[in-house]
This record gives sequence, C-alpha cells and structure tokens, in this order.
Amino acid sequence: MMKNLFAAAIGAVFSMNALAGTPDMKGAMSFDPIPASAYNEAASDPAILNSEPWVIPQGYRQIIISDESALDIYAGMSDWGDMNTVNETKKHAGRYMYRTHEVRPGADLSAFTGGAVSVIDLNTGTAKIIAQRKDWEALDGIVWTPWHTLLFAEEVVNAALGDPQVPQATSGLLYEMELDKHDLMTASKVSVRPLLGSLSHEGIEIDAEGNVYVIDEEKTGAIYKFVPETYGDLSAGQLYALRVKSSDKTGEAEWVALDMSQAQISARIAAKAVDATQFCRPEDLERIGNTLFVALTCEDVTNPASTGGAGAVLSVRLSDKPKVSYFVAHGVNVVHEDQANRITGFKRPDNLANGPDGKLWIVEDNDYSDIWVAEPDLNGDGYSDGVNLFASLKDVPAEGTGIYFGKDPHTLYVNVQHSGTGNDKTMVITKRAHHHGHE
Repeated sequence: MMKNLFAAAIGAVFSMNALAGTPDMKGAMSFDPIPASAYNEAASDPAILNSEPWVIPQGYRQIIISDESALDIYAGMSDWGDMNTVNETKKHAGRYMYRTHEVRPGADLSAFTGGAVSVIDLNTGTAKIIAQRKDWEALDGIVWTPWHTLLFAEEVVNAALGDPQVPQATSGLLYEMELDKHDLMTASKVSVRPLLGSLSHEGIEIDAEGNVYVIDEEKTGAIYKFVPETYGDLSAGQLYALRVKSSDKTGEAEWVALDMSQAQISARIAAKAVDATQFCRPEDLERIGNTLFVALTCEDVTNPASTGGAGAVLSVRLSDKPKVSYFVAHGVNVVHEDQANRITGFKRPDNLANGPDGKLWIVEDNDYSDIWVAEPDLNGDGYSDGVNLFASLKDVPAEGTGIYFGKDPHTLYVNVQHSGTGNDKTMVITKRAHHHGHE
C-alpha cells in the first residue's frame, strides 16, 4: 500500500456509520469464532496478502496502516516489524504507534546498520525512524511506561555487538527512551538500563507499583521482576527471579534476589545460581489486573523438563504470596494442533494483549499463525474458562506479532512479519462503527 493511500483507506473503514452484521451485544470485540486455521485459504498472491492476509470473523475489516512501501528500514530483508505500542496517556493518547524492528547482524558486522525504533502517526500515516544504533541487535519488546517513557529491548542470547556503556553484558539489554514533549515523533534521549538484566529480552510489563517484569527467551528461561528504589527511576533497584516451590512449576512461588553485578553480565547465570524456575522460551508478558500472563512457546505442561512442547500460557498472581498456574494448555482448554492432518489447535504462543472485557488475546509464532482469545478464569481452577479462534494468517511463512489494543476497544493492532511477499506490514482489524481522527 502506498503511503499516501493511508488516510483514504483508514478513513473509509473508520468513518462508516455501521458495519453490517455486527450487533455489539457481548462486548466491544464480540465475535463468532472462525471454524479453522487458514489451511484452505493459504495464499502466495501479493494481491491477496497485501490487502487481506487474515481470515477473520464476519463483521470485521482488516486494513494495512503501514508497510514497506511507506518505510523500508532494511531493504531486501523481511525482519523489520515486531512488537508495538501506542502513546497511552496525555494529550495525544492513541495517536502514535511506536515499533521496534528485529534484525540481526550477519557475518559481516561492518554492513549491519543496527536495530531501530520507528513511529507511525495514525492521523496521517507518516512513518519514520526515531532512533537507530549500530550496536542494537534484534530489538523486540517495547512498552509504554506510566511515567511516559518507552522501554524497548534486545532479543539476543549471545551479543555480537556490545553496548559501549555496558561492555560486560553478554546478552541483550533494555533501553529507556524519552520523547520530545513538543514532538512525539522525535526521541530526546535514550538510556541503557543494565540493572534490568543482560538477557534475551522480549516481553516487558509494568505493575501499578512501578515494578518492571522481563523474561529470558531461552529454552531454560526464567521470569524476572525489577523493583526500583524510586518509582519511575530504573537506574537503581534490585532484580529478582521467580522460583516456584513445586517441581511441576505451578503453585506457590517467590521472587528471589539476584547478584546485581552478575545480572548485568548475565542475569541467566544469576538466576540459575538461586535455582530460579526454568520455563521453555518465555516470550511475551501481559498484565491484566493483578495477574501477569507469560507466553511459553515450547512449554510441555505434561513434562516440565521437556523443551519440545506445544507451548502454553502461564499466569502469575502478583501479590505478597505469588501463585503460578497454567492458564491455557492443550488437552485442558484447547486442542493440540496437528497440521499434517489439518486439525486446528493451539501451538507456539508468542505475543499477548490485554483485550476488552479482561480477555487475553494470544498470537502464535507458527505456520498459519492464529490469534486466540482466552476468557477469564471465573471458576477459580487457574485455567481460562474458554479459548476461541479469532483469526488465522493466510501468509504461511509469516508470523503475527505485536498484537495490541489502544484506547479504542473495537480495534486490534497487529503486525505481519516474515511475509512470503517480502512486504511486512502493520495492520488494524476492527469492527468500530466510526473514527474521528486518532483514537
């Protein structure tokens, strides 16, 4: 989609008085689940994949709001789009979308231009880079803080390009960006925050007290909590790792303090030194109320020691006495996917979003990447009371990422990366009746 088509395309959808066949009787994003993954609708035609790459429920529309024709950061590469967030607070709430761009250096480090953070003005469609550095590798997770900064981080197990301010770090680092108060499409300052651990970062989440949660995306990865000395100041504080008391990784747990010198070299080593619980590739984090949800891409709920499972979503109760449960798991509240026999199911959960009505939205890192919606646990057994299929990607090698709801509860943002067309994109899927400028 050409950049100058943005306003017309987004306006045509959001200015409609109503979307036919979408009575909103059960919440802002109520839907009839689609019957199956996109097995019978897989496509390679750019005309399809650059306009309607998702199978979605009736009554919904999908629109590309930015793609590589508007901003091609890494020409010829398909790893440009990943997590995203928007400006949550203050005067321009919902107007701007901020994205990290996951790209990794090749053998020739001199040719690597470095990771980047970009922004889209959702009023005009203008997209531009606001920060880029040659030593940034595989930028992935990004989140807006309550104190009005952006946190973003590197998803790097073994760093090839070190940060000159933290030369001892062996893995990825977390950064904090301040935006220009008069121009939210300009970064005024970026600071490295090594106390949040040298890790293979992805998910980042913040609780009401200003504590920051991060993960280590390894097959033996842990879940971490950073407690700052002062609210909103990430330059001083203590990093902890989650340790579940039971060997089956569920039940009562505790946050165990780490050696802070070691955490800045490798928080992974610091966590293992205190016997922190290991999970199979923790990826994204999402907080809903006092519960932290964790996407575990290869977790095997039947064999805690396995690193070859179909994945699960974990819940961690955030209280003085943490409690850990599996929230979504095949064989309990979802079916195991069997692609060979075209059986739709749940596999490799990756990105999470806090959706309307307290529901957890989940997108898979998988062929025919699916989007699932998990109902809250109202019966108290720890598991979601129901998990339903919302969408499925026709672009088989592609992956949905960066799933997100802003101020508008009728509109879901999602990226498509690794597209078979080579044209990665940021999209909205919406049932909103009308739109007045930004959200």
